[in-house]
Amino acid sequence: MATLTDGVLRALERLNTAHPWDHNAHYHRWILRRLPARPERALDVGCGTGDLARLLADRARSVRGVDADPVIVARARELTDPAARVTFAVEDALADTGDDGTYAAVTCVATLHHLPLIPALERLRDRSAPGGTLVVLGLARPATVGDHLLGLLSIPLNVATGLLRSRGRPAPRPVAMTAATRDVEETFGDIALAARRILPGARLRRRLFWRYSLVWRKPGGSA
Repeated sequence: MATLTDGVLRALERLNTAHPWDHNAHYHRWILRRLPARPERALDVGCGTGDLARLLADRARSVRGVDADPVIVARARELTDPAARVTFAVEDALADTGDDGTYAAVTCVATLHHLPLIPALERLRDRSAPGGTLVVLGLARPATVGDHLLGLLSIPLNVATGLLRSRGRPAPRPVAMTAATRDVEETFGDIALAARRILPGARLRRRLFWRYSLVWRKPGGSA
């Protein structure tokens, strides 16, 4: 039985390699629907190659995308129309760079696990304007039976989605998937516990494709 299971997993891994697709981009439209329709200013923390920042620029007056990796920021600039209402900066997500001000829309996709959890949540809270919305799409280390079952369910769906997107033909790796990766340490429970303290009222949910979401609206104001 173990040999059969290992064989199936190896076959699935070969299919995933031949038909890769961006799990984060799968949720971009969902993220946009949680944000204000026309935010004055938007911030994308851990912007990578800028896919989400460019989508935000279609609705916000100005968008700032920040990432600690200078190579990936340079790629984001290359892929972005100079006329777009978005700027990119090499920036430590926790640093006070002088670009203080706050933002009506703050997003953080597949980045939180690269940072110390508590300081990162506090920084995201502080960069959100009163009445503004923070949306985090993140990764968590599976720890419960439910986590592992959702992960198992994601495997065949991941393969099917890759085959459909590539129409069954081998596909190149999306440029957004060239960003640096890091192993996940915190569980969903760890993240939920911290969020309840730092972001009261935040809504967290486990999601398919090894992701979770966090949505929080900062009290006060009208963003």
